Amino acid sequence: MVDIGLYVGYGLLLVALAAAVILPLINVLKSPKDLIKSGMALGALVVVFIIAYGLSGSEVTAKYTAQGIGESSSKLIGAGLTMFYIVFFVALIGIVFSEINKALK
Repeated sequence: MVDIGLYVGYGLLLVALAAAVILPLINVLKSPKDLIKSGMALGALVVVFIIAYGLSGSEVTAKYTAQGIGESSSKLIGAGLTMFYIVFFVALIGIVFSEINKALK
């Protein structure tokens, strides 16, 4: 019974992945201007990741080494965390600014 549940889960995962890829592509073909906006947003995230990668350290402690984490993995993990913090604080500032702007109108 467990095998059947896993196969159903895998099938549903494939359907969800196909829908997540195909439906936005269909939507983009209807309005190509949105593709430019999405590309700019993706480019901004890539720039933020490059900045975060440059800021992150590649320290490896004994605990990391025991878990099989090397310098490059440590740097990528640090970059991911730094990118999360940057995006989180930018979103937080945007929310606060939006609320203040609405309150003043």
